[in-house]
Amino acid sequence: MIRLFVDADLREGGGIATGAEQTHYLANVMRLRAGDELLAFNGRDGEWLTRVAEISRRGARMELVTLERPQIEGPDLELIVAVVKRARLETIVEKAAELGAQRVVPVATARTNAGHANIARLTAIAVEASEQTGRLDVPEIARQAKLSDILTAWPADRRLMFCDEAGDAAPVAAALAGANAGPWSILIGPEGGFTPAERAAARATPGAVPVNLGPRILRADTAAIAALTLWQAALGDWRGT
Repeated sequence: MIRLFVDADLREGGGIATGAEQTHYLANVMRLRAGDELLAFNGRDGEWLTRVAEISRRGARMELVTLERPQIEGPDLELIVAVVKRARLETIVEKAAELGAQRVVPVATARTNAGHANIARLTAIAVEASEQTGRLDVPEIARQAKLSDILTAWPADRRLMFCDEAGDAAPVAAALAGANAGPWSILIGPEGGFTPAERAAARATPGAVPVNLGPRILRADTAAIAALTLWQAALGDWRGT
């Protein structure tokens, strides 16, 4: 069934009005008509079965029928990733949404060789991936920041899984063994790798856990997918499935 992310509050007896872009998607792409049903979620009020009351070029109006799934909170998992080329960064955001990250933070590092992240575009990708993957929320795409600023202001209650491509860190499975879930971030570097100063700063960050993702050098998008997968398997919500 079609799933639609909306901003409106979702409650019994309520309704949803869609704007031009979502109306075009529902009417012209998915060919919905009055009486058709879909699922709606907003990241706050769970997932609702929704029925199209009317739809036209001007907009669509939908009525809420029943609450299908109550809202649940996923793992507090954040992905901090160096800005890479557009296509690879878009892949990273799409897969981060599919793999359950709550937040993606694009960062500039000393060896970042790409321009600024297009936050609006990345947010749209995160929304689409969340609609397709069945999750009840959409990961936040934070504004681009400097890695040095992120590490300097690191919160004391958050652990940092530092993916260190230098190869002298513990294998990720061993590094995470016995760790508590809680708030975690994963740090992925640029295609040129971290500088020695950045590696030292990341390792010195309170709560940092340097990890090794294996014997091969991975591209940033592959490293992000691998790291998110391994963390979810060790500490995330995959353990209960």
